[in-house]
Amino acid sequence: MKKVIVIGGGLGGMSAAIRLAHAGYQVTVLEQQPTLGGKLQRVVLGGFHFDRGPSTITMPQVFEQVFTNVGRRMEDYVTFYPVDPGTRNHFHDGTSVDTSSDLAKMEAQIAVFSPADAKHLRAFMKESAELYQRADRLFMNRLLLSWRDKTDWQLLGGLLRIRPWLTLDRLLRRYFRHPNTLALFGRYATYVGSAPSHAPAIFAMLAHLELQIGVYSVQGGTYRIVEAFRQLAMEMGVMIRTSVRVDKISSANGHITGVVSSDGDYAADIVIANGDVLSICQDLINESERPSMRNDRITAYEPSLSGFVSLVGSKETFDKLLHHTVFFPEHYGREFYDIFGEGKAAQDPAIYVCHSGYSENGVVPDGGSNLFILANAPSTSPKIKWEEQADTYQRQLWRKLEYYGLSGFTQNVQVSDTFTPDQLQMQTSAYRGAIYGISSNSVRQTFARPSNQANLKGLWFVGGTTHPGGGTPMVTRSGQLVAEAILSR
Repeated sequence: MKKVIVIGGGLGGMSAAIRLAHAGYQVTVLEQQPTLGGKLQRVVLGGFHFDRGPSTITMPQVFEQVFTNVGRRMEDYVTFYPVDPGTRNHFHDGTSVDTSSDLAKMEAQIAVFSPADAKHLRAFMKESAELYQRADRLFMNRLLLSWRDKTDWQLLGGLLRIRPWLTLDRLLRRYFRHPNTLALFGRYATYVGSAPSHAPAIFAMLAHLELQIGVYSVQGGTYRIVEAFRQLAMEMGVMIRTSVRVDKISSANGHITGVVSSDGDYAADIVIANGDVLSICQDLINESERPSMRNDRITAYEPSLSGFVSLVGSKETFDKLLHHTVFFPEHYGREFYDIFGEGKAAQDPAIYVCHSGYSENGVVPDGGSNLFILANAPSTSPKIKWEEQADTYQRQLWRKLEYYGLSGFTQNVQVSDTFTPDQLQMQTSAYRGAIYGISSNSVRQTFARPSNQANLKGLWFVGGTTHPGGGTPMVTRSGQLVAEAILSR
């Protein structure tokens, strides 16, 4: 029986572990945090329940495949439910747009500030659907391991048809003119940790993904996905060890032999690293054993966006908030210059708020709100000392929310906590505290990501830095794709 070590108990690692254990492999998951989940964790503060990590869920069929591929039914473990409207978007001029599968409603809301943009919504959505279908068919359901994979004529032809040199912002400007509409759809670049002015136009497909396929949430909180994967993994015979940090990936004659950890040595025929590829290579493998990922190549990658999180338990509810709400500043886009250009905290960022208590009972005390507040932030930077700045920056965001109409916000805070890029790096080993690994601010970093297969035989990677990219569905799918590749060999 072949032995597999999975480094990291995030969704990608657990996805691969479940599939391989079902196929008869002896699988052990080693997670450095006290609980599974990687960047997705549950936090409880004074009776207020929060998911620290992804809160907008799409593509539930990807999670369902983890269960069906091992002969189980997802609904026996976890329940997804649709959220429509998906997100309420508040703009600086006082207008708002609720994203929805009902395009007529969206057209009416956009027409308030731009009748011309409203007339072009359906044409844009048609192109968004075409981009999604091409990406789904050509990129998202296959690994690109060999030169044959990467030079497949259908793949290359599909790449040309999605015009990789065209940025998301430039594509949007073919349909829209008003700053509100450009911000509404440009924000999709941040879903992959990037800037709309630099991310390729392929990410316009996220409009179709959210508006037509749908936005979902999870009964009991997003962390229920982690708990469901844990239960399924244990049923498959996966051994799970938490609070165990891997210090080194061992190898001999070009083939991995196991790992050295804080819990001792583990022998393995296969190691799947469900951590950031760049951190894994830099911290756990000797440079001589990773010629394609030398230290100079690692530092050449641009990290994705990170995030500054404020968790707030409020005594009040706020009419402006739905389950998902975004407040846009007057000049959306300047924050990306602050973050990517200057490496500093954005002065006036868009602010995202998740209030899961809007849709579910039992996650907040009666009459209160559990608010996950996120502002985009740079990866770890010498220009920012978050230990000294976190409280000040949190107060700055609170004051901005009051300005946007959440009257009495600060005085009604009952409990609060912050989570910074520095903490994200320390707790999850995310390279420089980046949420999505590397950015998609260039064609190369979008379409030529680090390989899922390492130079060392028997070593594989899953997660946001490698193919097919970041986001909860994609990292879950990467785990399935890597497991299938291992089984096929």
